[in-house]
Amino acid sequence: MFVAVVSVGMYPSLESVPGYAPWQDKASTVMRKIGLGGPLDAFENWVYRSHPPSDTAPDVRGRLTASGSSPATYPYLPPLAVTADGRGWHPVTRSPGGPTMVYTALIQPDHLHRSVVVGVALIQSDAVRAHLVAGTAEPPGTGSPGRIPPRRLADVVAAFNSGFKMSAHPGGFLLNGNAVRDLVVGKASAVIDDQGRLTVGQWGRDVKMSPHVRSARQNLALIVEGGRPVHGLDRNADLRWGSAKNQLQYTWRSGLGVTAHGDVLYLAGDKLNLATLGAALAQAGAVTGMELDIHSGLESFSAWQSDGTGVARPRRLLSTMSGPAGRFIDPDLRDFFYFTTAGAAENAPG
Repeated sequence: MFVAVVSVGMYPSLESVPGYAPWQDKASTVMRKIGLGGPLDAFENWVYRSHPPSDTAPDVRGRLTASGSSPATYPYLPPLAVTADGRGWHPVTRSPGGPTMVYTALIQPDHLHRSVVVGVALIQSDAVRAHLVAGTAEPPGTGSPGRIPPRRLADVVAAFNSGFKMSAHPGGFLLNGNAVRDLVVGKASAVIDDQGRLTVGQWGRDVKMSPHVRSARQNLALIVEGGRPVHGLDRNADLRWGSAKNQLQYTWRSGLGVTAHGDVLYLAGDKLNLATLGAALAQAGAVTGMELDIHSGLESFSAWQSDGTGVARPRRLLSTMSGPAGRFIDPDLRDFFYFTTAGAAENAPG
């Protein structure tokens, strides 16, 4: 691939920073560091727009790897009229007979391209506490170990990727009350309060600084408001959603939202443009939503699920996701979110 060829021999400085990252991320980082960001954007626009998804109905057997077979009885699950596997929401339990805190589903948000399948995970907010962790390299300068603290592993429920690199100017970053990058009014923001509750909103309007705000991660502008995709996602006229024409790329994308009940929604899938990601978030029940990271290898969601012997192990949301299921157990270059059982994380940082 062009990106890999250009960056051969340029990894040493990146490799000196500990932590996992897919090769695509390392290659693009090197190219942007040496001033090839513009050509890279043009190349990605050409590659990802040249291969639209097909309209062939997909075989989704085995696609949803974090799933369960018992009935989903949580009363606040958003209704899904149709799911790709015909089975609606799947409960994911951390221990045999234990409470269900994560539910997963497969949806098809693109009526013109039926091959497009999106994995959805709903995390029950009342049962968990959210945490934001800086990576070893992103955002720069934190000195973070870039992993889920080992003392938390016994209580981890789920973990997933965050947003664009700070060099792409997605917005600010607040970590445990400390501003790593100044928060920007108008940006889409994932905000965690001192009770470990995560919400999504526009900074300065829906969410604001207060003594109760502990962490916040911004990424571009909201793509879902009032339960509907924001107007103009297909045009990106003022570049509020990144570089010109990136919204038209059919590529891996991920998104974050909250439901009317306040539960957290994570979505990811391949061959999505920005408008389809917004449609998927709304279809899954998000009243407010934002884009997270995009492109292959950067989407990662794992739920901790019983392996049948009473041991909870991380399982990827989708079998098509690359990278290890336990990615955030070990140091990672990029920032991420993780969730613990509610009683385990009370009033504690990290």
